[in-house]
Parts: sequence; C-alpha cells; structure tokens
Amino acid sequence: MSKYTKDDIRAIVEKENVKYIRLQFTDILGTIKNVEIPASQLEKALDNKMMFDGSSIEGFVRIEESDMYLYPDVDTFVIFPWTAEKGKVARFICDIYNPDGTPFEGCPRYNLKRVLKQMEDLGFTDFNLGPEPEFFLFKLDEKGEPTLELNDNGGYFDLAPTDLGENCRRDIVLELEEMGFEIEASHHEVAPGQHEIDFKYANAVRACDDIQTFKLVVKTIARKHGLHATFMPKPLFGVNGSGMHCNLSLFKNGENAFYDPKSELELSDTARQFIAGIVKHATNFTAVTNPTVNSYKRLVPGYEAPCYVAWSARNRSPLIRIPASRGLSTRVEVRSVDPAANPYMAMAVLLASGLDGIKNNLTAPKPVDRNIYVMDKAERLAHGIVDLPSTLAQALESLKSDEVVVGALGEHLFAHFVEAKEIEWDMFRTQVHPWEREQYLSQY
Repeated sequence: MSKYTKDDIRAIVEKENVKYIRLQFTDILGTIKNVEIPASQLEKALDNKMMFDGSSIEGFVRIEESDMYLYPDVDTFVIFPWTAEKGKVARFICDIYNPDGTPFEGCPRYNLKRVLKQMEDLGFTDFNLGPEPEFFLFKLDEKGEPTLELNDNGGYFDLAPTDLGENCRRDIVLELEEMGFEIEASHHEVAPGQHEIDFKYANAVRACDDIQTFKLVVKTIARKHGLHATFMPKPLFGVNGSGMHCNLSLFKNGENAFYDPKSELELSDTARQFIAGIVKHATNFTAVTNPTVNSYKRLVPGYEAPCYVAWSARNRSPLIRIPASRGLSTRVEVRSVDPAANPYMAMAVLLASGLDGIKNNLTAPKPVDRNIYVMDKAERLAHGIVDLPSTLAQALESLKSDEVVVGALGEHLFAHFVEAKEIEWDMFRTQVHPWEREQYLSQY
C-alpha cells in the first residue's frame, strides 16, 4: 500500500508551508543529485513533467541525448526538519525516465527494481536489507574545510567525555527519527572519531533510499557541529576502516525463506543456496560493493574487515556471517560492503548473486569457524578460502568475467561504471604519492 496520495502531498505542502522541493536521484557513483523547484511547481513534478540535463551527470547519457525526466516516488516525500527556520524544504526521491516514457536503464534505482522482478519471478515477495553504515567525524578548519584532526579519541561503545561526537550523533538520531527512521542503535565504533548508527531493515529499494537519506542527514548535522562526516572507507592508516555490513533476507508471503527450525543452524536450503551464490560471485561483485581505490586499504588483515571469501555462524573474520537471531530475523550478513558503494547497485549484484545460487541449487561450502586471520595461505587453500581482490584494478577485471554480476548491472550501468573506475584507477596508478617521496627521494 502507498503511504501517500498526490492529494496528501498537496495538503502537507500547504499546511506545513513548504517553500521548496528537492527532486533527488542518485548517479552511477552513488552521489546524491537534485533539482530544486519552488513549491509552485509541485503539480508539474507530480505529473512527471520535470526535465533535467542528463548529459551533465556522471554515467548518464551523451550530450545529444540529454533530456531526461524525473518521476518522483510520492512515498519518499519528507520535510527536512533542519530547514524550518528559513522556509521549509521537502524532497522526493525520483526514478529517471527517457522522453518516450520508458525507464532509463542507467538509473541505479530503476535497475534494482528490475533485478527485484527476477526475484519475484522465482516466487519470493520481498528482499529485505538492514544496513550498518559507519562514518568518521573530523574537525573543520577556520575556512570550513575538513581537516584530519579527529574530534575524539574514543573507542568501541565509549561514552562522553571520551566520545566528543556523542552530541552530534544524538542530534543526527533526533533528525532521522523526525523524518520517520526507526533507529535501533547508535554508538562509537572501534576507531577514534568513528561512529555507527543502525536503523531498522526495510525492503531493498526503501532501505537504499534510507541509506542515501542517512548520508545526507549525517553530513548536514555534522557541519552544524563544526565537523565533517565522511563515509570514505579508510581515511586513516593504522585504524579500522568504515564498513556498511548488509543484513539480507528473502521473504515469501510474510515468511522468512532463510529460516528452517528443523535444519542444522536453523538455516533453510534456500539460505544455504543464497550463501553459495554470494560465495561464488564474491570476488566478482567486489568492484561494485567496494568501488574506490581507497576501499582496498580497508580490506586488509588486522582491522576486522573481511578479506577472505568464507562464511560462518560463529566468528566475524569471514566475508559472510550468520547472526544468532532466528525466526523472522534470520539473515545473511555480508561484511565486505563499504559505505562508498552505490547502495542500489550493490544490492542489485548481491541479490543477483544469491538468486543464482538458488536457481542453480548451488551447494554452500562448509562454514569456517576458525579465525581466518591466523591461517597461512596453505591452510586457507586447504579450506577452499580465496582472497578478495586487493586492488580496484583486480576487482574490475574480475567483474568483467562474471555474466551474472554484469547482467545484474545491465549493459548501460556496467559499461559506464567500468569506464569511470578504470579512469579512477589510472589516475591513482600514475600519481606520485607522498609515501613514495618519503621512501625514495633521499635514498636514491
């Protein structure tokens, strides 16, 4: 059932004296874009007649194909609480359409809906996502630019005064709750200056919308506290990086398809097949779930991030963990994903990978209940454990080889994503970095 009708939207805009409306969408790199319109243009937006120049957006279309249309999802309407003082601003999250009224294949949100249709064709009714995004808070300088100075030296679950980000984090939670989020937990993470706020799971499209909204709120409220929030996976050497663990579950008519109380670990055959699909495609979807050069600085041993492909219900070193909750809460936690990922594209490749395991009745490998970090390479190979890619370049080559993952992106997203990321890797590869000067300038 829809949350809002168009009449509901009109009434709320008038009652709340909303002055501006942002029509938001997400580009191929996961960046939130928006076209802001005065409230007087609401009818035009609700009639799907708002146009924008798609050629100016990364990975969309060429200059000669530039006209694109924004179709607002009325159920995503929300008023930004922090805008009340200067005239309220609301937003819709939009899908992108071509001028002929067909969905634009390069729209990450539409593409996820396309893959969800494949799930429905297999008899499942819902794909739920519970994300756990982490972020760092750095101080701003006198010009309002981010520094590398942390605002606290706290650790896991620390309290004020050690955790000086607590007030900022609390304000973020209050804003999110006012916007309809159900916050489950909020705490300081392992690294100094690092935080996590967990919100309730939802169906995949809604959850991805929530991730994008969450990032916007975190950055906006942090700046009000004189801080810069970053979802960069590894901003500091020598401490843990930021992940976005994804808790995934498939449902069929209100029943959790991953739960079977009579089987080992109470995991159904469907769950094990889904795990098998994730394991099979893990090295190939990593370019999408970990899409930056910096992502691979996080996926190294010693900092709690997974760098080996395995699963377990008992330890946290593998790529896939099965949390202890059962019944409706039975889920598969994929721990490699980082918050730089485009959530719509990440969910598309994870779902397609899991569905491949179900469609082809794949057998999951045996769970690995030992700490993989203390195994040597020979032991890992003996257990069938392979490494995740160690660079973006490796990940892109693996991606190109996988028909299932490529198919989950679709031709347009795949081609433009690979092109953008190969340019990114080449820029990094040819740059001379400070480390090199420190090591070699005097020595040679």
